Amino acid sequence: MPLSPPAPREQLHTRRYEFHGFRRADGLWDIEGRMTDAKHYPFPNEWRGDIQPGEPLHDMRVRVTVDDDLLITDIEAATAAGPFAICGGIAPAYAGLKGARIGPGWSKKVKDLFRGPAGCTHHTEMLVALATVAYQTVFSAKKKWTGAADPAGRPPFLDTCHALAADGEVVKRQWPEFYTGR
Repeated sequence: MPLSPPAPREQLHTRRYEFHGFRRADGLWDIEGRMTDAKHYPFPNEWRGDIQPGEPLHDMRVRVTVDDDLLITDIEAATAAGPFAICGGIAPAYAGLKGARIGPGWSKKVKDLFRGPAGCTHHTEMLVALATVAYQTVFSAKKKWTGAADPAGRPPFLDTCHALAADGEVVKRQWPEFYTGR
């Protein structure tokens, strides 16, 4: 269902997120993300000169390489465009996630490690959102719904949202052995 019709307005800003999941020839997985911010009016910038409508003020990218268990084997962050000359200087700090696992507590871990001056708001936001893309890519492709943390084989995504509530209609139909309703 679409949103209701808006009040009269003028568009000033657009933020775009785009993520892609890839299976690599070596058996690993790459998850890539890109975030761009653009204004719909020209404005001056001390470091870049005039920024034109539609030209990215921010253009941030990340690539996370994971194994089948979402253990990060490599990570790269880059700033193709930023509002300040020094924006890209923090990108190498994200290599500190190498060896971490995407899973429960991921959002908190990323936000704690890269809070304030220790990180870039935009790269951090992308890495939080990237986690669900990693799940969708790896687990969907491998049909890997079980894990060592759950010997009963309960899919880890149950009870993660309204539609996947263990006592709901979707679980009753798709995974009846884990249905908890009446």
